[in-house]
Amino acid sequence: MRPLGPQDTAALAQLAGRDPVANVFVASQLAAGGTAVPPSSGTVMLGYFEDDGALAAACWVGANVIPVQATALHAQTFGRWLATSARKPASIFGPAEAVLTIFAELEAAGVKPVDVRANQPLLVMASDPILPGHPGLVRTRGEYFDAILPAAAAMFEEEVGYSPFVGGEEHYRRRVAGLIDQGHSLSHVNDAGEVVFKADLGAISAEASQIQGVWLNPDYRGHGLSAGYMAAVVRLALRHAPLTSLYVNDYNLRARATYQRVGFRQVGTFATVLY
Repeated sequence: MRPLGPQDTAALAQLAGRDPVANVFVASQLAAGGTAVPPSSGTVMLGYFEDDGALAAACWVGANVIPVQATALHAQTFGRWLATSARKPASIFGPAEAVLTIFAELEAAGVKPVDVRANQPLLVMASDPILPGHPGLVRTRGEYFDAILPAAAAMFEEEVGYSPFVGGEEHYRRRVAGLIDQGHSLSHVNDAGEVVFKADLGAISAEASQIQGVWLNPDYRGHGLSAGYMAAVVRLALRHAPLTSLYVNDYNLRARATYQRVGFRQVGTFATVLY
């Protein structure tokens, strides 16, 4: 095992391409940067090589830890490296077996999680939704940043249990602004300037996109609006890549029912560990 360098870019792209839905985050980073070396300071991409020199698995290690095509054996090695590195990630997410194996190594080293979500169905669509989309959903315009930011923060806090502004809000502001600038923030802002619904295309590669940050204003919940908004999100996402994906907590039965109505099907299981 070693950190990947520029010379490993083609091998990493081939590895991620084995499962374009599960590996969309790393594939999107490769598409944006063109190299296996992460652009973020302090972030590394670990590679696990077979005896013949072939890249068998990889693992993004930064603020978040994301395994790529890792079996339990690969993940155990990544987890042991992480446990001895003095790094404490904000989260681990990705295919469940690898994530939970890395988590077990960290836990054995005394690193305790805040929450473990061991069963998150990974869903995908490869065609137009079976429902009509809500006509109000569009790419977020830049002038709506001040409305979208608190909506995005509310979504984040509902999902993980604390504000994204803990420790300072500048990083999160840049993240939201970047999604808007790239055309990857999708929303319905009504005539009163109120955000009714929002979602993000958080990762986009040539083969797949991943929907994140789904949020419906609490004042509009319970009225059957979510399915139409999600159908509209998928239609916009399909302009970027032929596969549209997301993952959802297994206990979120209402969201799972909505995604099924839109036409998503399960193709795998993710897990997320929060620290």
